[in-house]
Amino acid sequence: MPLPLGHTAIGWALSETGRREEDTSSLPGRLLLVALLANLPDLDVLLGLLLYGNGNALHRGPTHSLVFALVAGWAAAHLWRLGPRVPRVSFRMGFLLVFSHLAADLLFTSAPVSLFWPLAVHFSEGYSGWGTVVHAVVFRSLQDAGIAAACLGYLVLLRQVRRMVDGLRAPAVVRRDDR
Repeated sequence: MPLPLGHTAIGWALSETGRREEDTSSLPGRLLLVALLANLPDLDVLLGLLLYGNGNALHRGPTHSLVFALVAGWAAAHLWRLGPRVPRVSFRMGFLLVFSHLAADLLFTSAPVSLFWPLAVHFSEGYSGWGTVVHAVVFRSLQDAGIAAACLGYLVLLRQVRRMVDGLRAPAVVRRDDR
């Protein structure tokens, strides 16, 4: 199961793929926003811990749905209005960053997600207290290291392809004959 590092790496790869050259937002600000949106569906783990003492109590419910991804994408697109230092993100990118979490959970785990909530709801089973959640995030990140390494390899390849494409687009020299 991807943990915060894995979800952030996938989100960062997605963000860099869709990033425009004119984007001048700061790197720390963009990284923070990507990490927040890519991990936002797991807010249900924190809510389950706070309300029930069980991180699985609400996990993989409504926050792991298309409806949540759409609402969160819309909210992210308007987040910049809070202040000038908040990076701008389009609705599409905000949606995709949240959806990347759902897609990763679908691909890398066997447990179902509530993709079509409210029509279908699938909560995680079992008990996951504070100690279990903290231990998992800190010490069970081997799969996340693999995901992060794959995303890093992808980003290096993406940068090389972009350099090659930019090299092929030589600036046109226009000569004007003043006779």
